[in-house]
Amino acid sequence: MTRNFDLTELKSILDDRRVSAGESVLNLHSHDESFHAASLPDVVVWPQTTAEASHLVVWAGQHKVPVTAWGAGTSLEGNPIPVEGGMVMDFAEMNRVIAVRAEDFQVDVEAGVIYKELNRVLARDGLFFPPDPGAAATIGGMIGNNASGIRSVRYGATKDYVMRLTVVLPDGSVIRVGNSARKCSSGYNLPALFTGSEGTLGIITEATLKLVGLPVNFMAVRSTFPTVLHATTTVYQIMHAGLTPAAMEFLDGNVMHVLNVDRGLALDENPTLLMEFSGYSREGLAEEMAFVDEICQANGALTLDCGIGSEERARLWEIRHQTYESIKRYHIGLAPLIMDVAVPLSRYSEMVEFSKEVVRDLTGYLFGHAGDGNIHVHVMDDPRDPQRWSRVEEASRSIVMKALEFGGTCTGEHGVGIGKSCFMSEEHGESLALMKKLKALLDPENLFNPGKFFR
Repeated sequence: MTRNFDLTELKSILDDRRVSAGESVLNLHSHDESFHAASLPDVVVWPQTTAEASHLVVWAGQHKVPVTAWGAGTSLEGNPIPVEGGMVMDFAEMNRVIAVRAEDFQVDVEAGVIYKELNRVLARDGLFFPPDPGAAATIGGMIGNNASGIRSVRYGATKDYVMRLTVVLPDGSVIRVGNSARKCSSGYNLPALFTGSEGTLGIITEATLKLVGLPVNFMAVRSTFPTVLHATTTVYQIMHAGLTPAAMEFLDGNVMHVLNVDRGLALDENPTLLMEFSGYSREGLAEEMAFVDEICQANGALTLDCGIGSEERARLWEIRHQTYESIKRYHIGLAPLIMDVAVPLSRYSEMVEFSKEVVRDLTGYLFGHAGDGNIHVHVMDDPRDPQRWSRVEEASRSIVMKALEFGGTCTGEHGVGIGKSCFMSEEHGESLALMKKLKALLDPENLFNPGKFFR
């Protein structure tokens, strides 16, 4: 929906440089990394302070203009696409690390900080922020989507690190929720309410995050198996044995083939597990490696490659970090539909086998965070061809419904956005009505990121 309005008032809140309705700027903020159709905003603004963000929201409310928060645009479910136009609030200029309080294992940041840059700063104090979604995501976007990534099996998701938030509500008021204590039993858990809400309830401008110490030593392991079942069974047995991997990733043989072609590698093109362990001593990691080796061999491991130290860790993990881009480059001209289901660990093998069968006749790739039951089913096809794309969407629905049948979720870490909103009723049942009441209470005009979550 295109709106015509005078930008003079907006330029009185900010300066001319930080208000744009230029064609290239609008195009840049009309899409994310998903296949979902682009939708142009009417204007893009760049606040530098919470007060400016508040003034912009007040202006939007007065003119009934939708507001969509924008981090880095790396989402995979259409989460920041301004489907009803309006104002996109880009937080690129709110990117300060306000304070590192190493003695408290905490950091205060603005929403536009890139998490990889944050970790470079924190490394000076021997600390880091564990959630790692892979892409160059902002802290605000990670909180909005409750991002997690490869380290979630040990460290959890973004929600586990949010202590305090500064939030601009749809009426323009600013609230601060949470505190700096490591535990709290006071009142409703409001930081959790806004974490994962994708900017539909409030716009996060600042956050206090919990940190952890950087491990001294790392051990990375890559093992291949004759079948998917052998690989996924190994995941359960390693977890059941009491071992504590920092990461445990599954990649199917098709993924390994694409990585070989795209990256010029010569890896075994069989189902593969990538694992990481961390600890204080190399000796302790070596002992742990012997146990991992025993479990892998008992499950028919074909190859086992391991190394201790940061260089070996980087070498073995490079292939996982390149997976998404390698698949895209291998299928130029096609778009991805990425399913992001998660199930109880006891059903992970079944979920992977079912998904592999569903996409057997499609261009499908399976990989994911096996240690926490999260599987990404990545299908490449042409959304401009309705007949072909309908098969992809049917496969997606079958996989999501099977995950729900197993007691899982339609999205483990990518968020609801546009792509998963059609499954919210099946997953949440009667509790969806409460979510809608909360949305109506905080945003009665439905101006904050409209068109998301609910259908």
